[in-house]
Amino acid sequence: MTMPTTETVTSTDGTTITVDRYGSGPAVVLVGGGPTNRYSNVGLAGLLGEQLSVFNYDRRGRGDSGDTLPYSVDREFDDLAAVLGLAGGNAALYGSSGGAIWALEAAARGLGITRLVLWEPPYILDDETTRTRPTGYVEQLTKLVDEGRPGDAVELFFTQAVGMPAEFVAPMRDAPFWPEMEATATGLTYDAALIGEFTLPPHRFSALTVPTLVIDGGTTPWMTHTADALAKAVPTAQRHTLTGQPHNVADDVMAPVVIDFVLAGAS
Repeated sequence: MTMPTTETVTSTDGTTITVDRYGSGPAVVLVGGGPTNRYSNVGLAGLLGEQLSVFNYDRRGRGDSGDTLPYSVDREFDDLAAVLGLAGGNAALYGSSGGAIWALEAAARGLGITRLVLWEPPYILDDETTRTRPTGYVEQLTKLVDEGRPGDAVELFFTQAVGMPAEFVAPMRDAPFWPEMEATATGLTYDAALIGEFTLPPHRFSALTVPTLVIDGGTTPWMTHTADALAKAVPTAQRHTLTGQPHNVADDVMAPVVIDFVLAGAS
């Protein structure tokens, strides 16, 4: 497993974005979502760095990156463009969960994305085969963060956005990783500014030309259903299932799939 060097880039509005760079080879940028920072991708980044140039960054308002206010969704894509600049302006993009939605949007906005690898993007479909869409989630989340209740905001994310039973989430608040997730509560509102109520925008990605791999683990039926629907909505998409993998997919299972797909585009 390769070790990183840490760099910073400056976004258009002057915000400092922190990036860990691993390995050498064709470039891939890792985009996270949910209550995480770049450290959630450290294991995967180290494995990918054995054959790829990996850029694992903290999105604004998370980890070691800055957070110039007022926030706007457009500034997040300026940040990603700055990270892509480290890779020469173009790179593959791996997005996990909510990060997969950001990755898709980056490609739709015309950033220099050569390939997309999307792990279980959490769009919620409006049909009888999927889970119920949360209502009022964005407003509730924003209110909790504004009131200085980051723990309650993270709990709302898990119960309303992820769909975990409340009795499962409550004990998590005593876990050693909980304070780190609380520190990203503002970042959850940034996700919500783009994702909203998790609706898959009709025809949003119908003109996408970037080769795309949509992956699920086959253990969460509504996410499998969403992955199928998204693959049909993106003309250049392929589908793949890592059978038996939960949403927190194992790094050593994901890494070979990402490497193979990225290298296929570099040959």
